[in-house]
Amino acid sequence: MGRFTFIVSIDSFGRTALGERPVINRAPWLPFAILIFCGLLIYTFRLTDNPAGFFIDESSIAYNAFTISQSGRDEFGNYLPLFFRSFGDYKNPVYIYLLAAIFKITGPSILVARLLSACAGVTTATLLGILAMRIATQDSLRSRQVWMTGLIITTSAILTPWLFELSRVSLEVSIYPLTVVLFLLCAHRAATKPTWGWIDAMLLASTLALLTYSYSIGRLLAPLLAVGLTFLATRERWAGLLRTWAIYLLSLLPLFTFQRLYNGALTNRFNLISYIKPGNSLVDNAWQFIKHYLGNLDPRRFVLNGDPNYFQITHLYGKPVLLFVTFVLFILGIVIVIWRRRQNRWWCYMLYAFVVSVIPVSLTVDYFHILRLSGTLILIFVLAVPAVEWLLANESHLKRALITFALVAIVAQGVVFQWQYHASATSPWRRHLFDADYPSKIFEPAIATGATPIYLVDTAAPSYIHAYWYATLKGIPISRFAHLKLEETPPTGSLVIAAEEDCWGQGALARVEPYTLYVAAEPDSGTAPLPDTAFRAELTVPRSYLTVHIGDRIEMNVTIRNKSLVVWPRCERGPTLFQVYLGSHWLDQSGQYWVSEQGRYGLPVDLPPNGEATIKFNIPAPSKTGTYLLELDLFQADVTWFSKKGSQTTKVRVTVN
Repeated sequence: MGRFTFIVSIDSFGRTALGERPVINRAPWLPFAILIFCGLLIYTFRLTDNPAGFFIDESSIAYNAFTISQSGRDEFGNYLPLFFRSFGDYKNPVYIYLLAAIFKITGPSILVARLLSACAGVTTATLLGILAMRIATQDSLRSRQVWMTGLIITTSAILTPWLFELSRVSLEVSIYPLTVVLFLLCAHRAATKPTWGWIDAMLLASTLALLTYSYSIGRLLAPLLAVGLTFLATRERWAGLLRTWAIYLLSLLPLFTFQRLYNGALTNRFNLISYIKPGNSLVDNAWQFIKHYLGNLDPRRFVLNGDPNYFQITHLYGKPVLLFVTFVLFILGIVIVIWRRRQNRWWCYMLYAFVVSVIPVSLTVDYFHILRLSGTLILIFVLAVPAVEWLLANESHLKRALITFALVAIVAQGVVFQWQYHASATSPWRRHLFDADYPSKIFEPAIATGATPIYLVDTAAPSYIHAYWYATLKGIPISRFAHLKLEETPPTGSLVIAAEEDCWGQGALARVEPYTLYVAAEPDSGTAPLPDTAFRAELTVPRSYLTVHIGDRIEMNVTIRNKSLVVWPRCERGPTLFQVYLGSHWLDQSGQYWVSEQGRYGLPVDLPPNGEATIKFNIPAPSKTGTYLLELDLFQADVTWFSKKGSQTTKVRVTVN
């Protein structure tokens, strides 16, 4: 037969209405490709300028990735470590080894480091769309509805402040949402199969392992998700489920071995940030968990004021983390699942996964910590899928109007957030958090002097890692620096970069809080322990009582008056001894010590008789509810507390909720 032409009705996804051989219409891929391209532009725009600078943890991760790429060893000489020691804690390996592989090709770069996070964020949004389309296909939606479901979910994910902010910094948490999506894709694939073979078990177990080794909170969430796979279990799948658990347990052996060899190294951080302490009753811990669990689900935090942690580096303080439409779709999706799909194994598992995703975060003292809750974010998008499907199925004029409104609202709020985010690029607080002025005002002037070695002193922050990283970027050998231990002092006349909030030598050359570039001064041989008559102080605070929450930080200006006839020496780094500090104790209601000492702030100047100085005092609230007394006192290093010599302390009553 010669050339044959016929007219068919083709829907937008290439299916013929006459049942003939389908004509593949690739047009639907075009909006998806455009969306991903726009996402890459959004996530990489001004990537090194906002946030300006490089957070200290970014420097630690990037520097260790570079050393691994060069020699296979971390900054301490450990060969291919399982976890990376950093600032008294251990960082997880997945992100660092990925970045090391990239650095092996590109060399070290701030842009490259942050590009890894940005690409992880866009990939997360893309895979969420793919997962949504697979779910919609399984739910028997038409092709156009399947594609629209994926496009709406991907658009919402790309424009969501929460995912965007996590993707702007080179931190291990940046890749955590991606690992959650990868696991859910494998879980959904398994949920559609009558039996689970070895490949299914390997995929599920490997993505669970990826969750475990990518971010610390994943060590708690991944086992909960593994247990929850029983929701997907049928008689035919049980053998595959047992294989999955066996393979996953095998993947945990290196973690358990590391934990045992390094004496609890992987749990030390959790012990610091958790309210579960020795001596707390089971009832107290249960009540704290309930409060934190409900606090982490506070709708106001999602759509109004976001993360309450002021020092959260990835977040615009006081701004929502979730788009309002996304939150509405999420709530509607839960209602649909409970009402219509509660017999569906997959959706039962998604409800379970959402509920347990909040549990690990609720064991810590912070409320609504968006880094630790980033796994919950992914479940929110997945649970929004049933609502999107409902709006797209059996379309009416009303539903079409709602879908149109939802898309417009998503884009509009996303645009507003982007404007707010980039308007914050010059924020002094953000520049301070990311040490934006450290390279130009501290590091480069130090290098320009030609001094060797340059001594690195850590107190307020581990400043040495910034010096190592910026030296790496400029090709300066690390041997040009000498990192001092806490008890060591730099030689007289040497050049020093120190991280100290209030203390620096008399030869200060430059200062950008908390960093100071100075020349180490001669020891002050005249400094000595104060005579007993000098321990007379008057401390004044704005308020005598405070009400705070667990996880809050208490900030107050404390005015100090010297009531003696002797000059008190200011805080000065290094060979000068007997410095005078402001410190504190926590007392319980009976007057007994709860915490023996917390906070130590040096005098900014020598304080003459009857002289005054004001110090900004900042400490965390207690990790247990109750009423306490915060006792403020002065302390002369290597001598004694002023109160032990008869000076009066100042007490602030603090109620912790």
